[in-house]
Amino acid sequence: MQEKNREIILDASSIQRRIKELGQIISQDYAGKNLLVIGVLKGAFIFMADLVRVIEVPLVLDFIQVSSYGKSATSSGEIILKSTPTIDVAGHDVLLVEDIVDSGLTIQWLMHHLTDQGANSVKVCALIDKAERRARIVQIDYCGFMIPKGFLVGYGLDFNEQYRSLPAIYHFKHPI
Repeated sequence: MQEKNREIILDASSIQRRIKELGQIISQDYAGKNLLVIGVLKGAFIFMADLVRVIEVPLVLDFIQVSSYGKSATSSGEIILKSTPTIDVAGHDVLLVEDIVDSGLTIQWLMHHLTDQGANSVKVCALIDKAERRARIVQIDYCGFMIPKGFLVGYGLDFNEQYRSLPAIYHFKHPI
């Protein structure tokens, strides 16, 4: 990505510090529970990898993949289930890990879907909350950062499947 197209929003050390804090809180909240951490592919995989390494309670992990963006920079509003967890969620306390929650459409759909599958509980851990873009009311139980504006890339966040591998989070000034 060209330097002129990006502006750093969160550096790698700030992200790691916050993930350690989240891990401590989650560890306390899930002590003695049957924790299943489910990452929302593809964006949450880097965040989830770092997060599960600092959670200090027993857990199992899995993934789910949905799509509402396609190749666009804005959500279509239609949720398409692309892959389901391989572990049965029934009887588990599910922690749904997401890279970013903006409109709330996807996370709300996922929460209902996992509850319908028999999860004991479903809570949300999101690296980034863009609450001003909400179209649906959703609760983020564990929030990394509130970032009000801008199209973000890096640390799992992408534009058209690019820029996920950047170690920090940037505001991407792309032509749309």
